[in-house]
Amino acid sequence: MSQELINLSEDLKRLRDEGYELEIRGGYALVHHIPYVNLNRELKYGTLISSLTLAGNKTTRPDNHVIHFQGEHPCNKEGNILTGIQYMSQENLLGEGISINHSFSNKPSNGYQNYYEKFTSYIEVIRAPAYSLDSTVSARTYIDHQQSSDSVFNYFDTNSSRANIGMASNKLENQKVGIVGLGGTGSYVLDFVSKTPVLEIHLFDGDDFLQHNAFRAPGAPSIENLRERKKKTDYFKDIYSHMHKSIFSHSEFLVEDNLHELINMDFVFICVDEGVIKKAIIKELIKNDKSFIDVGIGIEIVGNSLIGEIRVTTSTPNDNRTHLWERISFSDSQKDEYASNIQIADLNALNAVMAVIKWKKIHGFYQDIYKELNSTYSINTGEMINAYE
Repeated sequence: MSQELINLSEDLKRLRDEGYELEIRGGYALVHHIPYVNLNRELKYGTLISSLTLAGNKTTRPDNHVIHFQGEHPCNKEGNILTGIQYMSQENLLGEGISINHSFSNKPSNGYQNYYEKFTSYIEVIRAPAYSLDSTVSARTYIDHQQSSDSVFNYFDTNSSRANIGMASNKLENQKVGIVGLGGTGSYVLDFVSKTPVLEIHLFDGDDFLQHNAFRAPGAPSIENLRERKKKTDYFKDIYSHMHKSIFSHSEFLVEDNLHELINMDFVFICVDEGVIKKAIIKELIKNDKSFIDVGIGIEIVGNSLIGEIRVTTSTPNDNRTHLWERISFSDSQKDEYASNIQIADLNALNAVMAVIKWKKIHGFYQDIYKELNSTYSINTGEMINAYE
């Protein structure tokens, strides 16, 4: 209810999108982390609370100008109480577990038009003395207290609401996404997909997370992290579960006997090099009418520089899948002791970006006019070549 109320109420949504630490509790709106000066000229932080006047699931114009406060009474920079807003000082409980210490009154001639105006008017009065003592203080933390039990996130996606792309993001909901291979590209795919509202993310990889992996994956693991020798899937699940609730670790290699685990996926990113199992995965996905993207990087050293290509190949049940066998390499390069598997973080990230953008295009997040099936980026020329059949 609180998320719906904020999204449908322009004044509350604006408070949240501008970074104020907004919480809805029962019939009250709370804005936390308001900087103020106390009697001892110390910098403190308090909470402003206002009752809400609602029309169904959205706010209407506030029916009163009084606002409540948790904390000491705000003062000016000399430590004198701000008498301009002083109204009543008494500890009280408003319900919903909300305690207050003071109530303030500062009524404009025409009243407050909305809750954004009401809160920000009081915030500016209270914050100004604190700002004069420390110009770095701010009431805008970009932390949101709202939680929804049906959300896949542990906190609100305020980026989507601030950018007004919620309707586009919703097109990615209810998908079970599999990522096969958590090396450089696969780990970046996870980084990007974990920030979308997909229903579940399943990670498939039997390798340990080792030191060389740290130099081509997102983030910066400590030496203590590396000494733990966690499975890649467990290592990345631990990190990204801070944001996304439904990440599942499958810490074993996919082989013929367990390919059935992919059948419950709605979409699969294939981010492995080994040719035999890649071919088996693709055949299994095609047999079960699944959509997937295969990624690849081919780099070689020429002189003292690197050249090569980055590839993204797409396949859905609506496509002519015969193009896959011409464009995807199924050579067992990992078995060749002389083969060089060069991967660099920026190229892995670019490969993942290309794959995730295409995935979002397939599902309507981005407009997809030409519906390319294969894209290759040439590093030394900067050319992007797309194929449509």
